[in-house]
Amino acid sequence: MNQIDQKKTVLLVDDAPANIQIVNAILKDIYKIRVATSGAKALELAKATPPPDLILLDVMMPEMDGYEVCRRLKLAPETCDIPVIFLTGQTEVEEETKGFDVGAVDYIHKPFSPAVVKARVQTHLVLRGIREQLSLQLLTIQKELDTARKIQLSILPATIPKIEGLDIAARYIPMTSVAGDFYDFIVVDEKRIGILVADVSGHGMPAALIASMLKIALSSEVSHASDPARVLLGLNQALCGKFEHHFVTAAYLFIDMQNRTLTYSGAGHPPLLLWGGPEGLRSIEENGLFLGKFSFATYSSRELPLKAGDRILLYTDGIPETANPAGVEFGTERFKQFLETEDSTSADYFADHLLEELSRWSARGSPEDLDDDMTIVAIQARID
Repeated sequence: MNQIDQKKTVLLVDDAPANIQIVNAILKDIYKIRVATSGAKALELAKATPPPDLILLDVMMPEMDGYEVCRRLKLAPETCDIPVIFLTGQTEVEEETKGFDVGAVDYIHKPFSPAVVKARVQTHLVLRGIREQLSLQLLTIQKELDTARKIQLSILPATIPKIEGLDIAARYIPMTSVAGDFYDFIVVDEKRIGILVADVSGHGMPAALIASMLKIALSSEVSHASDPARVLLGLNQALCGKFEHHFVTAAYLFIDMQNRTLTYSGAGHPPLLLWGGPEGLRSIEENGLFLGKFSFATYSSRELPLKAGDRILLYTDGIPETANPAGVEFGTERFKQFLETEDSTSADYFADHLLEELSRWSARGSPEDLDDDMTIVAIQARID
């Protein structure tokens, strides 16, 4: 490619021949110059192929002034990214503000100083090049995040296990493309199941990678599925020493429908919630230290009877910590009140109703607006 082909193209828009002559003389040896003497012609040349790299635009022109030309340039997808510098003899602040409002990046005042014209044009061409590089880098990052999201979703259960006497539903709502929440099941047989819900500290790619590690670590605990304390101990041993700036909270529940029991253990995680019987809503806490930090950590478990109609909820802290526009969190008490009055006939309906309630509370329309990832595993016992 020769030197001429490498030159950037500047579109000069002015209805005064003297101004065109002066600016052209200043820039012609450095850039390719296209000239338009009206707003309509400027819009036409701006959309030509290849488009100009920068536009020098006179403010005061008949029929269509520079402000209107700039406004139209910024509304058109094919020209909206072209930087526009206004050429003007006016120095009032209000006029300059108006130019910035319609999308200009700078002003060059008349009479023209060759040094100023060259410096301003070069500066904004360099800035445009930097913006284009950043856009390409962001596009690459977004593609990588999309791939990472697909990979992360692939490690989550594709279907909900069918266990005799249990109605199970799960919801996983990441706040970004990739997340640090994780849930999985260990199906022992048609009457016994282990359920893990975990939350990696932080967000984004590092948290997602650690969540992926949990998938591998949990698969090594299948032989201990009926012993929640042993499962968490094994996960902690597998994670310790693998990362420095993160930790993992986790809850593991084992349900045995043959013996009608549930056994629970936690690692720095929000308590399991159990309700539906005459005892009302209960918070079951059996927490050891969070995972991945302390190799000496130990864990204990708690066994409870499982009765007909019992409802069980495992969740991450993104649920009670969901904040409304005033910054007030949904909170533990409001969460419990919702559970005590909620009467869904299935785990799926319950999970959806809970998310709807949180959406109303937060007044937010998409996961990207959330403050944290959210995961729910809801269970209803349908014992005859």
